[in-house]
Amino acid sequence: MPRAERREQLIEVARGLFADKGLEGTSVEEIATHAEVSKPVVYEHFGGKEGLYAIVVDREVRRLHDSIYQAISRPHTDPRSLIELGTLALLDYIEEEPDGFRIISRDSSPYAQGGNFQTILSSIASRVEGLLAAQFERRGFDPGTAPLYSQMLVGLVALAGQWWVESHETSTLTKPQVAAHLVNLTWNGMRRLHPQPHLRLGDEGTDQGPDADLTA
Repeated sequence: MPRAERREQLIEVARGLFADKGLEGTSVEEIATHAEVSKPVVYEHFGGKEGLYAIVVDREVRRLHDSIYQAISRPHTDPRSLIELGTLALLDYIEEEPDGFRIISRDSSPYAQGGNFQTILSSIASRVEGLLAAQFERRGFDPGTAPLYSQMLVGLVALAGQWWVESHETSTLTKPQVAAHLVNLTWNGMRRLHPQPHLRLGDEGTDQGPDADLTA
């Protein structure tokens, strides 16, 4: 087998093992056995399982990052459509690449130089933050709270996506249904934000004032 082809074979074999057992649970011997090569071949190509793992993670990070960014970077898109497109992009990746999603959402390793699931979420949240800040300022909200709201929105979708892939075999919810429920919560929640919210604990009689429609 040509060197480049062997390298890709090892990456694909390791990807499946890392998804099933994680970095610590996978040995070089297992990778070599499944690829039907000797252990020195793995070391020759990657220097060890850590180097191989780094390549697998970096590829998945890039794939997910690019798909979400492409979805939410379309010009002239209204806020609700951006939420729908971003949600569907994440769920598409989870459905189409379950092994890749298990790797980047479960494992956090210093060997992965290109980042992990958390770095993707932070990057996407930064993009959402800019969109929210402009909306907040135009509607009379404090734009300084946009980073907090962007983290909440992105985290909500990401955690629901993790739940969906883990309960995929037992849940009766389809991908469009999951996306619709996520958009329902985020969109309608944004529509009824209070410009100056406060806790009601010990202050039940205080009226927060009329709801503000951020997304009108």
